[in-house]
Amino acid sequence: MTNKALLAALALAVSATGAQAKTRILVNCFWPSSHFVCADVLPAWIDEIERVTEGRVTGLLPPKSVAAPPEQLAAVEKGIADAAVQFNGLIQNRVTGPAVAMLPFTGSNDAAAMSRALWETNRKYFPDEFDTVHLLSQFVISPGQLYSQTDTPINSIEELASRKIWTLPGPLTAVVKKLGAGVVSTPAAASNEIISRGVVDSHIGLDAQALQAYQVMAYTKTNTRFQGAIYTSSFSVFINQDKWAEISPEDQDAIMSVSGAALAEKFGAGWDAENAAAEAAYADAGLTVIDADPDFEAALKDASSFLTEAWIASAEEAGIDAQGALDFYQSQLTATTN
Repeated sequence: MTNKALLAALALAVSATGAQAKTRILVNCFWPSSHFVCADVLPAWIDEIERVTEGRVTGLLPPKSVAAPPEQLAAVEKGIADAAVQFNGLIQNRVTGPAVAMLPFTGSNDAAAMSRALWETNRKYFPDEFDTVHLLSQFVISPGQLYSQTDTPINSIEELASRKIWTLPGPLTAVVKKLGAGVVSTPAAASNEIISRGVVDSHIGLDAQALQAYQVMAYTKTNTRFQGAIYTSSFSVFINQDKWAEISPEDQDAIMSVSGAALAEKFGAGWDAENAAAEAAYADAGLTVIDADPDFEAALKDASSFLTEAWIASAEEAGIDAQGALDFYQSQLTATTN
């Protein structure tokens, strides 16, 4: 082979190798495009992936969600999207571990701390329940709150039981139904349609930033604030297994270095900042905050204890040291606040 032919062959090989190494990830975001997750957190994460892989792996956010909120995991499994974020309350028939962060009166008011604690608990206690995708991170958002859409605040079990309430699917629905209230349960993205039309007279599970994001603050009169976190939502971030297999082991490690705990922290910190800003808008919106009567909080905590007992039982069946995981999760929060 002549020198000229050899150089041409080498150039062709280098070109083919470079082309093969490029991988693009379609990262879906089911929140509105203006939501800070779609506008800030996920784009910044994509930039980090491109940086740590030196451009060998790139990402793209579609202008609108390619699937409904309950279908994020299914969309990634089918390859409709390469990566996505899923509310764990919608897949509790598939995964058990991350529900530890959704148990009533288990969390705190610090989303960043809860997100770090959940990921550490996952690494220490949870088996790989996401057996059809590759898990990239898990995080927890600001605690959901209890709101009244009437001039009468909710500050007793009796008042709560008399209401028709919108709730997130999962633990909150179970508690509210047990107490005898009427329930309309949908993903958060559908909350506006229910709340704005007056189908319900109260709602539980959204935080302050969600009131703004889903444009329901205008229909809300009072917020009953508990000392503990009545409810927190946890989410999982994952990628299609085939897409993950396209990426070299070195780049997989690099991606995990900016995912896992690092991505969990960014989600949580973003929620803390957005929630604080939204709470500052309460006064202008005419929304009043009242402190929960201690007897009401104690009764609600007692009424929801069956959920913790049920989670421990189901987690044990899934091969998880449930009490150990719960104790560890809460100890991580205690260590953060001390």
